[in-house]
Amino acid sequence: MNITKQVILTSLLVASESGLAGDASKENDCILNLYNSGSGELTLSEMRMMCGSEKPQTMAAEKSEARNTGRITNRRQRESQTEFEPYVITPHNMNYILPAYSTSAINREAYRLFDGYGENLEDIETKFQLSLKVPLNYGDMLLKGDALYLGFTLEAWWQVYSSNISKPFRETNYTPEIFYYAPLNWQIFGGNTAVIVGLEHQSNGRSQLLSRSWNRAYTGFLFEKDNFVLSFRSWYRLEEDEKEFEFDPGGDDNPDIEDYMGHYELGIVYKWDMFEFSFMGRRNFSTDFGAVEAGMTFPLWGKLRGYATAFHGYGESLIDYNHKQSRFGIGIALNDIL
Repeated sequence: MNITKQVILTSLLVASESGLAGDASKENDCILNLYNSGSGELTLSEMRMMCGSEKPQTMAAEKSEARNTGRITNRRQRESQTEFEPYVITPHNMNYILPAYSTSAINREAYRLFDGYGENLEDIETKFQLSLKVPLNYGDMLLKGDALYLGFTLEAWWQVYSSNISKPFRETNYTPEIFYYAPLNWQIFGGNTAVIVGLEHQSNGRSQLLSRSWNRAYTGFLFEKDNFVLSFRSWYRLEEDEKEFEFDPGGDDNPDIEDYMGHYELGIVYKWDMFEFSFMGRRNFSTDFGAVEAGMTFPLWGKLRGYATAFHGYGESLIDYNHKQSRFGIGIALNDIL
C-alpha cells in the first residue's frame, strides 16, 4: 500500500472510530471509490468536498485568506502575539532619531518677541520621535479582527548645535489619540481593505504666543496588496472659541491652521527586499498650501535601521504650521512603518 492511500485510509478509520455513522459511512465509501477509480490527482480535501463532507465555501474562504495577505495584516498578526505582554511596548508610528536634520529656513519669525533667541537658532538640529499604542479590547468588538487603541506620539526638535542659547528644545509636539481599526470584507485588485476612525489632540505644550494646538476627528481608508500599502485620511477640525484678547489662554491659538494643513492626507508605503520606501502628501486645494514627505529605511545593524527623510512645505511641526521650508535628515529608526 502506498503512503497516500495509507494516509487516506487512516483518516477514514479515525472518522469511523470517532462515532460517525450513516451519512459519514457513505462519504467514506465515496472517497475510497474516488481514490480507486480516479487519476490520482485529487487531494483528500477535494475528494471530501465532492463527497459532501467539506463545504466548498469553507475551502474557498481558507484559500482566499491564505492568498490575500499584506504588510498591514502581517504586522497586525505579529503585534497580536505580544501586545498584551506586560514588558512589551507596541510601536504605533515610527520611532527614530535624526542627529542631523537640516532646514532651508529656520522659523525665526515665531520667536521674534524673545530677544536673542531666534537670531541664535541653527539651521541644523536633532529630531526624534517616540510613538506607542495600547490595545483596549481582548476580542472582536463589532467586526472580526477589529481593535480599539490608545495611541501617543511625541516629536521633539532639539537645537543641540546652538551653544549660544544652551541647546534648548525648540519645539515639542504631543499627540494623544484614540482610534478604532476594522478590516473590511471588500477585496479589490486582489488586495485587502480596512478603515480607521479616531479622535486626536495635538499640542506643543507651550503658552501664550508660542502655544499651538488643535483637535480633530479623522477617518482613514487602507488598502494593502503584498508589499504595497496605500492610505487616505481625511479629518474635521473641532472648533474652538476665538480669542477675546491677544494673550487669552482659552482662545484658539491657530485659527487658520487648516489653510496650511488642509483636510486630507495621502500615504504610500512599499517594501522592497530589506528596504522600505514611504511617501506622504497633503494639500488644501482652496489655498494651494500643503506638504510632501519622502522617507527610506534600510538595514544597519541588528534591530537598528538606517532612516533618511526629506520634507517640503508647511506644517513640519505645529510651531511651523504656517512656515514653508525644505528639510533633510538622516539617522536611525527602531521600527519601520510596516
